[in-house]
Amino acid sequence: MWLIMAVLSALFAGLTSILAKCGIKKTDSDVATALRTVVVLLFSWLMVWIVGSGDSIGEISAKSFVFLILSGLATGASWLCYFKALSLGDVNQVVPIDKSSTILSVLLAMALFQETEHWGIKLVSTAMLAMGIFWMIEKKQSGAKGQNGQWMIYAVLSAVFAALTSILAKLGISGVESNLGTAIRTVVVLVMAWLMVGVKGKQSQLKNIDAKELAYIGLSGLATGASWLCYYYAIQNGVVSVVVPIDKLSVVVTVIFSYFVFKERLSKRALAGLLLMVAGTLLMAIAA
Repeated sequence: MWLIMAVLSALFAGLTSILAKCGIKKTDSDVATALRTVVVLLFSWLMVWIVGSGDSIGEISAKSFVFLILSGLATGASWLCYFKALSLGDVNQVVPIDKSSTILSVLLAMALFQETEHWGIKLVSTAMLAMGIFWMIEKKQSGAKGQNGQWMIYAVLSAVFAALTSILAKLGISGVESNLGTAIRTVVVLVMAWLMVGVKGKQSQLKNIDAKELAYIGLSGLATGASWLCYYYAIQNGVVSVVVPIDKLSVVVTVIFSYFVFKERLSKRALAGLLLMVAGTLLMAIAA
């Protein structure tokens, strides 16, 4: 079941990137992130109510609370960087770098959680992922915004924070119902996102958001919520060093949709990189 949930997480995460990109053509990325988080929060607590896990919040240990909060802070930082990168660069540029968090997550999981079974295959798979990501990173051939490389800085920061998110969440979600853990983390992300909007003085932009983009932002939030619920169920019940790479297969969904929606085509080198990433992920999943 955890493998199925990991695959569903990848599907929804892939849709998230496309829907988010559609929602930040004119809308500021920080404002869009804050609005998306509201949707994710409502979705997360709705699931807590459905499964009836809200009553167990008082049973969560202080240690779990701390790690869930830290995970939420890392998630918020990753989101802010990720959607800033998306607003500056092409989807097919930003997503592969963001997915490089897989490499750090796998290595940390093997070191911290002693997930050393089939360690040889995992290291080979990680190397394949790294090479695939390297091949997919290409310079823009046009003079469009983001050519100065700012998007890459934000994408790299997004990957680092995303890797920390997975490890901190695994530590915090132990003994905590996955839906409840996700909802608690989302509260932290919400506070952080709106704090950034306030600090940067962007709250005045809320009244000028295009209705169509607002709809895309809302749909992106729903896709994110669905992805999170699947992902943290898989993290809680499965092997982190396997779940994380499968989740990162969302890049395939993103590439397919970006081709039809944004007309962003891959070069032969980038396509080879994508196939190498898929092969490395599947090899790791089979090893599980």
